[in-house]
Amino acid sequence: MTLAAVSQTEALQPVLQPGDKSEAMLRLLTCGSVDDGKSTLIGRLLWDAAGVTDDQRAQVMHASHARAVNGERIDFSLLLDGLVAEREQGITIDIAWRYFETERRRFVIIDSPGHEQYTRNMATGASHADVAILLVDARHGVKRQTRRHAAICNLVGIKKVILAVNKMDQIGWSEERYRAIEEDFRSLAGNFSFTDITSIPVAALTGANVVARSEEMPWYGGPTLLEYLESVEARTEPEDAPFRMPVQMVLRAANDFRGYAGTVTSGTIRVGERIVDARSGLGATLQRISTMDGDLASASSGDAVTLVLDTDLDISRGAVLTETQRRPTNADVIEARLVWLSEKPFDPEAGYLLRTATDLTPVTSVSVSTLIDFETLSSTQAHTCSMNDIADCRILLGRSTALDLFGDLPLTGNFVLVNALDGATVAGGVITWVQTGAAAVGDNVLVLDRARLSGLCADLGDSPEDRAEYDRRAQEVAILLRSAGVPVLIETDR
Repeated sequence: MTLAAVSQTEALQPVLQPGDKSEAMLRLLTCGSVDDGKSTLIGRLLWDAAGVTDDQRAQVMHASHARAVNGERIDFSLLLDGLVAEREQGITIDIAWRYFETERRRFVIIDSPGHEQYTRNMATGASHADVAILLVDARHGVKRQTRRHAAICNLVGIKKVILAVNKMDQIGWSEERYRAIEEDFRSLAGNFSFTDITSIPVAALTGANVVARSEEMPWYGGPTLLEYLESVEARTEPEDAPFRMPVQMVLRAANDFRGYAGTVTSGTIRVGERIVDARSGLGATLQRISTMDGDLASASSGDAVTLVLDTDLDISRGAVLTETQRRPTNADVIEARLVWLSEKPFDPEAGYLLRTATDLTPVTSVSVSTLIDFETLSSTQAHTCSMNDIADCRILLGRSTALDLFGDLPLTGNFVLVNALDGATVAGGVITWVQTGAAAVGDNVLVLDRARLSGLCADLGDSPEDRAEYDRRAQEVAILLRSAGVPVLIETDR
């Protein structure tokens, strides 16, 4: 793994021309250990960068005075800590989203919890971010929770990290202490695949190096936090990414209209091109790309569209439309790295379902192989995991599912595990390896097919509606069997 640290000179090279506003909105995550000052830092950034209205300024100043926080100083965290429980405890519990813009760029700030109990909320926010600000208290340095948050940022594919060494005013603006923390963090970051690490010494309460350059740290010649954020490139998709569109629903209307609605997750498709259903291999030519604002000649990543084909394909919600050559894998077995989100520990005998963009796939079995040790950041052998653990696992699916590797296509290479009985989300993960042919894994797997379900499905024929109903009934049976500890595969009725 190569870690390309950004030098101070490189970090100051503008990606945007002065006076221009980037078309790419930057989604910014703040994370770090509890009490390191995340909400205060972002509140200060908003305050100094004109991201706060006059009414909000007056309200925050009044509330700060009433609470006598830090003497006469303004409590900038009030701009982010929105829940009553957060204000009472002085911590961030839920994800706080804040939109603002400067003369050069638009931003979405995702302020995440620092307390270990709420790490699962942080993982949710990280999955949306382009860049992460990882705060470290200059007095305490890198902590276990810092390592955990760095591991989660790496898990969800964040490549650019800002190490913000906060509370420099409380250590006498010491360059020696700052350099030691910077070296410590870069050492642990070598375990991950970050490609851009920029470290900035800041003092959120005084505003040093947040928007205005600090006079107390003349030894630092790099960018302020805002200068870096206004110049860094947002996460972009490769120009040659393969086309993917998970089908959300099939639309029917008068005049024999039939379209497949969904959001393009990667690549570009144009009218007249050939596309296929990844799972069945059925193909057709694209006739129309329909939207609420009229037809388009092409659709790209992020576009919500309805595709009309020259041939009706026997597919429904959960199918993945793709280009003819570079297709996803119809996987029966996957290996993944996941963060366990449930308060209940992993139970290999429990029933789980794998939810992707629009699909819900029954899971035959899940086995944990290793956990990340947050002290050493090495993998240790394990067979179970608990809340906030990051684990490597193997998942045997009940039927083939169109999937990509997360490293290739993140939006079709990630998933969540849900409890089969109550639908609660228990884990979120990314796919690191895929394989077909799960039926050959063992002879102890019960296969549910038409013959075995003949009594339950005797009233069903061969129409698309009856086939969909067969799949639904088979999945319900599989859920009950798996909850009783019986490994099950479903033979798809196609």
